[in-house]
Amino acid sequence: MHSSVGERGVQLSGGQRQRIGIARTLYYEAEVLVFDEATNALDGITEKNIMDAINNFIGKKTIIIIAHRLKTLQKCDQIFMMDEGCIIDSGTFEYLLDNNNEFKKMSDHG
Repeated sequence: MHSSVGERGVQLSGGQRQRIGIARTLYYEAEVLVFDEATNALDGITEKNIMDAINNFIGKKTIIIIAHRLKTLQKCDQIFMMDEGCIIDSGTFEYLLDNNNEFKKMSDHG
């Protein structure tokens, strides 16, 4: 966990640095996990594997996921939709899909 991999990780690709960051987050026994765009530089298979690992913590830890890829949020208990720093809507994925046209539009494109 404390090995040096290169000057500030420069020998690693963006996706590799991202996977190491996620692994470090999952390694520690924190009660709250925060993932900020955790899967944006990953291929589909790796993203699915990471989300499966994160989903194993559902009900055991508080997980905060910040994402633009809406499929990343499908299993979240509560989603807060924001615009210019303000919460404009909230609910489950299904609720927002059924009741928020902007969310539905974003979902159709991502």
